[in-house]
Amino acid sequence: MKIFSVTDITRAVKDVLETEFPFIWVRGQVTNLARPASGHIYFTLTDGDAGLSVVWFKGNQRTGVGDGEETINPLTGEIESGSPLELEDGMEILCAGHMNVYPPRGVYQLVAELVQEQGVGDLKLAFEAMKRKLAEKGYFDDDRKMEIPRSPKRVAVVTAPTGAAVRDFLKIAEVRGTGAEIRIYPTLVQGDLAPGQIAQALDAVGEDGWAEVAVLIRGGGSLEDLWAFNTEQVADALFRSTVPVVCGVGHEVDVSIADYVADKRVATPSHAAQELWPRREILMQSVDELDFALKRSFENFLHIRESSLGNLQKGLSWLSPAQRIERLLTSFDEEWARLDRVVAKFVEAKSDTVEILLRRLSFAFGEERIMRMEQEFSGLESRFARAADSFFKDKRSEFENVATSLRMLDPESPLERGYSLVTVEKSGAFLRSPGEVADGDSIRVRVKSGEIRARVTSE
Repeated sequence: MKIFSVTDITRAVKDVLETEFPFIWVRGQVTNLARPASGHIYFTLTDGDAGLSVVWFKGNQRTGVGDGEETINPLTGEIESGSPLELEDGMEILCAGHMNVYPPRGVYQLVAELVQEQGVGDLKLAFEAMKRKLAEKGYFDDDRKMEIPRSPKRVAVVTAPTGAAVRDFLKIAEVRGTGAEIRIYPTLVQGDLAPGQIAQALDAVGEDGWAEVAVLIRGGGSLEDLWAFNTEQVADALFRSTVPVVCGVGHEVDVSIADYVADKRVATPSHAAQELWPRREILMQSVDELDFALKRSFENFLHIRESSLGNLQKGLSWLSPAQRIERLLTSFDEEWARLDRVVAKFVEAKSDTVEILLRRLSFAFGEERIMRMEQEFSGLESRFARAADSFFKDKRSEFENVATSLRMLDPESPLERGYSLVTVEKSGAFLRSPGEVADGDSIRVRVKSGEIRARVTSE
């Protein structure tokens, strides 16, 4: 049986807890609030049935406006300023962070990275009522929403001109995409006058007809701070907008009526810029990929065309009249050589036969008979020589006639004698009659040294 030390158990629990809950959101009521001199805030988060220890370190709390500093929200990446949330016992809040175990005391706790007030119950009821009303009217239907253009060149931003939201948006927009023109439509984003101004700004964007897309943004805040974006006045303006609208209000957990009605909802103002424009390194990579694809396509195109040209050249050389005559001449030379070999063998065979016969005759008859036979043989030999010569002359004449006929069939032959070949350009056919062309038709005149293009006129 293994016996664990307290440290071993605590370390094992710490590993399991921190692995299973790397980042969570927890809702509850603040109790046992403590603010020591270190600046850290300690409290217990409870829902009536259970309690959870929470520590909110000073470094995760937003800096006050008075000192002129700004901090980056660890969850959204946005630049935020302002005083930390003033926690009080009994306050309903929403905490985001990660779980860990504090070994010296052997207790688990939530290390808060963001603390946000939940708002008033009556506002939540009003929010749900407005949500149901607008849903029944079809304000949230996907089929009415417009597509958001990718990498727009003209963007209208509806927001407070001095808020952190517009600075975050412009900072992200400056380093993404290929450049765009941005117009700010200034408006209040909090308070009783905000809904009317937001609606007027959205209407102005549509009336101007300049922007490709509108962006409605605001930084985070409580439900009361964001209430302008939950009003029917703003929802109506979004619904009738003729320009697609991207809505980035609050943090990721903040969902407003405007988010539901807008054509596209994003988590934060910074995410709105990220949604509209891709990172420039991605664009450069895309250009490189297109360049590689173009080069490969061009190389394949050249390879196919070279192969096709080679096949056409082979076919043309086989059908050429000059090549045909050359092949016939080669065949004739081969046949002539073959005939010479046959005649030589024939003469050689006959000479041997004659010699045999002469010997037999010489043996059978006297010298006088042999002399007469020799004379006859000489006569036969002369006749055979003349006949062979006549035969070869006839064959040569026949070959020359065939060669002359082939040369007459060559369409290029008349060009050597000053003639020309005329083709109709639109059909490619040879021109044989004036009636085959009309006024204005283009023709090509082929002569010995080149080609002339001309146009037919009635004059």
